[in-house]
Amino acid sequence: MTSTTAAAQLAGLSATTLLRFATAGSVDDGKSTLVGRLLHDSKSVLTDQLEAVEHASRARGAEGPDLALLTDGLRAEREQGITIDVAYRYFATPRRRFILADTPGHVQYTRNMVTGASTADLAVVLVDARNGVIEQTRRHAAVAALLRVPHVVLAVNKMDLVAYAEPVFAKIAEEFTAYATELGVPEVTAIPISALAGDNVVEPSSNMDWYGGPTVLEHLETVPVSHDLTSCHARLPVQYVIRPQTPEHPDYRGYAGQIAAGTFRVGDEVTVLPSGRTTKVAGIDLLGRPVDVAWTPQSVTVLLEDDLDISRGDMLVPSSDTPTSTQDIAATVCHVADTPLRVGQRVLLKHTTRTVKAIVKQIPSRLTLDDLSQHPNPGILAANDIGRVLVRTAEPLALDAYADSRRTGSFLLIDPADGTTLAAGMAGEAFARAEAPASAADDEDGWDF
Repeated sequence: MTSTTAAAQLAGLSATTLLRFATAGSVDDGKSTLVGRLLHDSKSVLTDQLEAVEHASRARGAEGPDLALLTDGLRAEREQGITIDVAYRYFATPRRRFILADTPGHVQYTRNMVTGASTADLAVVLVDARNGVIEQTRRHAAVAALLRVPHVVLAVNKMDLVAYAEPVFAKIAEEFTAYATELGVPEVTAIPISALAGDNVVEPSSNMDWYGGPTVLEHLETVPVSHDLTSCHARLPVQYVIRPQTPEHPDYRGYAGQIAAGTFRVGDEVTVLPSGRTTKVAGIDLLGRPVDVAWTPQSVTVLLEDDLDISRGDMLVPSSDTPTSTQDIAATVCHVADTPLRVGQRVLLKHTTRTVKAIVKQIPSRLTLDDLSQHPNPGILAANDIGRVLVRTAEPLALDAYADSRRTGSFLLIDPADGTTLAAGMAGEAFARAEAPASAADDEDGWDF
């Protein structure tokens, strides 16, 4: 390949859009096989990778390559035949670039599904055609809805094991779509597939001529992805203050971070939170060079006209579009720790680059996955529960509603004793109806804010 050809190909790829998507499904529904089939049939597997998989498959006595081994990268995953960790893969077709997250299906690894789907534009939820919609399917649909994943694909897998019967697919698609719609999922695309045989993954299936929709890859290549930066609230959490104090830059003082949302321009009037002081953007450095404008998710250094007291954890926002600061945060959380989350529990709350002390003041409700009803005042949330919480923080935080910004509307609850992540939280209204917070008594031992 000549340098000119390579440059042309890179230029072509950079011109295509990027789609981040995650796969989810119960154990043995075929997630890893689907991902492996997608990579293999789209010619996105290197020769030595495929040879390694073929060698490992023969050692296990398999007749053909086990494509699931392309993504089950951990030794423990291969030994158990299940996915444990989130496996990220990058691939591209002439029409689009992709970052996919193959997430575990076992219920105890729901936290990893939350991780994989938190930045996804699309979620592929797999269902075994023989089993239909089960509790874990409902949980994955609820997590996708909670995380506001814009597009959901229902992949009804293993159609070869139900004789490619259309009624089986239609019944599952109808049940799942009704459930997801009630959760508020804006769009569901149902596709009958066999990941093992390759039906409707990359190539249309001759075994299901009754299906006239897109294949999985065709849908991934054509689903619209919105990158309308002008509609986002501009937010820059400060990660680091740069003061080189060198002879070349004696007075340089910049505030570095990744733009969480929106666009910043030189000359913009900005407010520093939580202090509330205002100034103007005097300059923006991107990759060591000054620019007039920068946008999410670029990492930049912003210079300001005034010398203000700014440190890690502060946030720069447009003065005309500031979020409301509050110490009382109502949110929906997905509890991911093995130990329950309890009313009165002391936690740390991490929001962007800022971490503060907090107390769980109330747990107004827990979602019942079967019928989407709310169990009132459960007192605790167990592992993998989804529920509403009211959290009181030691200091005011500037959170957006998660519906407005997935980056600055989300947070983590952390165990202050050992740093374990307890729950992933989404501020404001989710798919569940918010409960009115009740007055809570003051706490003891100095954790009363």
